[in-house]
Amino acid sequence: MEILGLTVDCVDMAGAVRRVRGMLEGGRAWQVVTLNSEMAMMAQRDRGLAAIISGADLVVPDGAGVVWASRVLGQPLPGRVAGFDLMQELVACAGREGWPVFLLGAAPGVAEEAAARLEERVPGLRIAGTHHGFFGDADEPALVEEINASGARLVFVAMGAPRQDRWIARNRARLRPSVCIGVGGSLDVLAGRATRAPKWVGDMGLEWLYRLVREPRRFVRMLALPGFVLRVLVVKLAKRHDNQDKE
Repeated sequence: MEILGLTVDCVDMAGAVRRVRGMLEGGRAWQVVTLNSEMAMMAQRDRGLAAIISGADLVVPDGAGVVWASRVLGQPLPGRVAGFDLMQELVACAGREGWPVFLLGAAPGVAEEAAARLEERVPGLRIAGTHHGFFGDADEPALVEEINASGARLVFVAMGAPRQDRWIARNRARLRPSVCIGVGGSLDVLAGRATRAPKWVGDMGLEWLYRLVREPRRFVRMLALPGFVLRVLVVKLAKRHDNQDKE
């Protein structure tokens, strides 16, 4: 369905995992975007980011706000597919299927810590490589070569939106067959450097409030949320008006 001009795939978690499985049978690199309301608002101001989202191979509703918007607009999505949860599901599949995994992003040392914890937790998992997210444009060719040489089939990019999504879009033509997924702060959580909201908070759609309480510096960024709600309601009213005119 379409939310504020951005196409979102109507998949639940199981459907998203099936889609990724199908991608891994293809002979190219694929991009998965985990869309939340903050990113959707960024795309309203940034046509380049909007084009990246539209050009992705799979866009999942990462935020509760996106799921809420789908209901308001009359095309309910099956539910939230959080990037962290999708990563957990795919890592479990990687352990069973033997897909090598590459972890890219976060501060130096974090990806290595996350890799160690995942290998302890997931039987059969092979971490093909890790790299921190503190690099410049001049370092990208060597980094792409490192990922390609690792043989990774799943590349989790944890550099925050929209940087992670721009990086994948910019480099996927040079990457060997793999699925590249933006996962935000997931490596920090896996490494024990950050705490995720309790499940009941996420189920209530209040993860944004939990993060704001723990990280007050996010206040300015969170101002995108009321703007998102307002835009969705305006679209809803415009659709209702159009339907009345047609009648």
